Parts: sequence; C-alpha cells; structure tokens
Amino acid sequence: MSTTTIRMPEALKARVAAAAKRSGTTAHGFMLEAIAEKAEQAELRADFDSVAEERYARIVDSGKSISWNEMRVYLEQRLAGKSVKRPPARKLAR
Repeated sequence: MSTTTIRMPEALKARVAAAAKRSGTTAHGFMLEAIAEKAEQAELRADFDSVAEERYARIVDSGKSISWNEMRVYLEQRLAGKSVKRPPARKLAR
C-alpha cells in the first residue's frame, strides 16, 4: 500500500477527527472511506453519462423516441402492477 500526504486546514482536520470518533473509527479510516465513496460516486456518474450518451446516439440515429407523457403513464401502470404494453417509439417532431 502506498502512502499519500494530504494537507488540510486545521479546522477540517478537527472536523474529520470528530466525525471519525463519532463513527468509532480512526481519522485515517474515515478519510479512506470518504475517498472510496467519492471515487464510487464518480464512477457511477461516468457510467450513467456513458449510458445516456449511448441512448441519445440511438435516438439520433433512428430519429425515434417515446414521449415523456406516454412513458410516464406506462411506468406508473407498471409500478401499480398492471400488465401493459410498452408504448411504441415514433419519429421525433422537427
């Protein structure tokens, strides 16, 4: 495991120490967990953005989409446990 030095203001260092104590861990463990959580959030966001870009590219390529109103009704009915057909994709209005 490598070592990294983190310079932080004294006020932040005190906040981290207090939060770590409340959590029952060390300041080091608290910071490692915080960094891991932030890295995971960044990875999830990158995955989300990638999927969104792929889906948008398919919409642009096909010229078809489902209106939000139709999709919302469909999703609400699915959440209510109803068996419903997925709304058909239509050409985008230009």
